[in-house]
Parts: sequence; C-alpha cells; structure tokens
Amino acid sequence: MRIDIITAVPELLESPLNESIVKRARDKNLVEIEIHNLRDYSLDKHLRIDDYAFGFSAGMVMQIEPIDRAISTLKTERNYDEVIYTSPDGEVFNQKTANTLSLCQNLIFLCGHYKGIDHRVREHLITKELSIGDFVLTGGELPAAMMIDAIVRLIPNVIGDEQSALYDSFQDGLLAPPVYTRPSTYKGWNVPEILLSGHQAKIDEWNHEQALERTKKLRPDLLSD
Repeated sequence: MRIDIITAVPELLESPLNESIVKRARDKNLVEIEIHNLRDYSLDKHLRIDDYAFGFSAGMVMQIEPIDRAISTLKTERNYDEVIYTSPDGEVFNQKTANTLSLCQNLIFLCGHYKGIDHRVREHLITKELSIGDFVLTGGELPAAMMIDAIVRLIPNVIGDEQSALYDSFQDGLLAPPVYTRPSTYKGWNVPEILLSGHQAKIDEWNHEQALERTKKLRPDLLSD
C-alpha cells in the first residue's frame, strides 16, 4: 500500500507516523507513506496557500490551485482508490471503514487547515470525507495520523500476531473483552479462573459474554445498529 498525505504542516505528522506499528510496517516495506508539503505546490512568491474568504466570512481558506496541483501531480504517477479529506463534517471513521481502506492500494489524504478548503476541492477533487468525531481541531493532520494508524495495522504481516487484530474492539460489532496478564493475583485482585483453566472453548465463550456485557453497558448504541 502507498499513502500520500498533503498537508500545510508536515511536522505534525513526522512523529506519529515514525513510531511503533506504523514504523514497523514502513521498515518492512509493507506500506509506503509520503508526506507532501502543500507549500511546495504554491506559485506565490511567499508560498502562500490560503486567502480571505469571499462573502466577508471570518477566517482564512485554503486555496484550490495548490491543492489541485498537488493532487494532479500525484495522479500522474499512479491511480488512487480514494482521495480523502479529513473534515469534522465528514462520514465518521470507524473500524469498518478502516477494514475497507486497508484493502486499497493507493490513498491520498488531504489535511484541512485554517477555516477550511475552497469548497470546489470538495466538489471536484475529493472522493471521500472522513471525520473522527463531532469536534473541531486546528487541522486535519492528527485525524489523518489516527486513521492511517488504524488502517496500516490491518495490513497482512504488519502485526506479528495477525489474529490479534481480529479480536480488536469493533471488529465484530462489540467492544473487546477484558484482558489480563501476570501475576494472576495482585493485592488480592484475581484474574478470572476461567482464563487460567486452559479450556479454550470455555474461554472463547466467556470472552464473547464479556464483550457483549461490556458493549451493553458502555456502548449500547452499537447493539441498536
């Protein structure tokens, strides 16, 4: 997989995409991630990529020209499955979306900034808009990093124990069951006996019951879908 990220603030993405699982995937050449500074596509002598909004609206708006130039340049090099804009008013990103996008070959993420982007970008250049929730951040870089992390960890061979990803929360529409490790007793707090029994069928049944119970308690909305 290849992921290209277009951003006005590339520094915000360097650390989260160069640590832990994503770094391991990049080191194994299982995913190629390229960060593109939008200012490199500006024709303005001061490398400006924003301007005042028409209609006397408050805030600065990302211009269409450098964005179009960046996306068009990338599209001359390969075909992309999706051109994704990170936006608070987009479709809410979830595990199902992560699963779908993990099957893609090439993705572009456009990170919004300032007041937003010229709406013509959304009308003509974007194929999917994604949000991480009903709140506003300074820019779309952190949401993009979060989505990319969720996508990359699903690529085959990225995680050492591939079965682990199959038991993550939301993969089966439920929250994950509780997990424990050594010591089995600490300050009188004990690990459930069933997990120490070695009886896998009963452990699987317990895990499902616990997942269902936790979902009913913490996220009943998941059961109503």
